[in-house]
Amino acid sequence: MNCKPLVFIVSGPSGSGKSTLVQKLLQLPGTMLSVSATTRSPRKTESDGKWYNFVSQAEFQEMIERGEFLEYAQVFGKNWYGTPRRWLDEAMAQRKDLVLEIDVQGALQVKKKLPDAIAIFVLAPSREDVEKRIRGRGQDSEDEIRRRLERARQEMLTYGSYDYAVINDDLDRAGAEVQAIAIASRCRVAQREDRIREILKSFGG
Repeated sequence: MNCKPLVFIVSGPSGSGKSTLVQKLLQLPGTMLSVSATTRSPRKTESDGKWYNFVSQAEFQEMIERGEFLEYAQVFGKNWYGTPRRWLDEAMAQRKDLVLEIDVQGALQVKKKLPDAIAIFVLAPSREDVEKRIRGRGQDSEDEIRRRLERARQEMLTYGSYDYAVINDDLDRAGAEVQAIAIASRCRVAQREDRIREILKSFGG
């Protein structure tokens, strides 16, 4: 495993398919997921502690006051989402790379605090694809769909703040790309420096 665990940020507009690509990243050995905290209610297919920890508004505010979040934001003026700092400590203890699936607001906050984090921006191939995916969930009103599409447009304008962009028009290719980004990042000299020094010592240098 790497000497210095990496942090991978995966974000992108609603409907871009980022959750599926995060699962592809987590298939790589030596990775673990940062479980976000949120005040929203769980969907039918969600269980507490797998992708999200569902907490009350009061609990979330207490976590903010205790400084427990690496980043947090309110989305659409109602629900709060945040990344607990403890996952960074857990990744260090387990010597695993940490994968964060967070929205654009959160990604920009984390990138400021952890400039070495590797930020991956996931895009659907078109507005039509985003709308189709959002409607396919069957969870949003027309007003909510319009808000999500406008927010997606605004979020796409932040692409220049990311290190990599993956266009999710073919799942197999997009999945291979996010895995390739992770594997290449692990091969950077800065990641391998301790091991390189060990090899040099074996040469007596």
